[in-house]
Formats: sequence, C-alpha cells, structure tokens
Amino acid sequence: MVEVRYFAAIADAVGKNTESLDLPSGATVADLRATLAATYGSEVDTLVGVCAFLIGDELTRDPAAMLRDRVDVLPPFAGG
Repeated sequence: MVEVRYFAAIADAVGKNTESLDLPSGATVADLRATLAATYGSEVDTLVGVCAFLIGDELTRDPAAMLRDRVDVLPPFAGG
C-alpha cells in the first residue's frame, strides 16, 4: 500500500486529501499516474501531468522514480 497525499487543486479534483492505493512493490510515478487517470479520469490526469512528487525527501517529476510508503502529489504553487 502507498499512502498518497494530495494538496491544493489536485486535492479538490479528487475530493480528498489522502488515500491509500494498492500499488505493487516497485511501482513508479508513471504507475501512480496511470492509476489516478483510471480512477479519476482525464481531468485529474491533466492536473497530475504538471505536478511534482515528494517521495521521501526527494522532489521529482521523473516518471521512472520508484514510490515508497508515502508520496505527496504537489501541483504548481504560486507565491512570493
């Protein structure tokens, strides 16, 4: 199981802040994205396409990055 935490626009799109997904050992960001697209549809897939992923203490956009027990899905943030 992978705990997925959502923030800002992506949390609004999926209607929750967190969920646990049954992804296989060795699953990647690409696997997570495919699962989210299949579950929530093309609108969420479009949003996830511009997100970064915090895996452990590494921020990545690499689709081949392997997931751990928890991943944060982070949409672009504005601010100053």
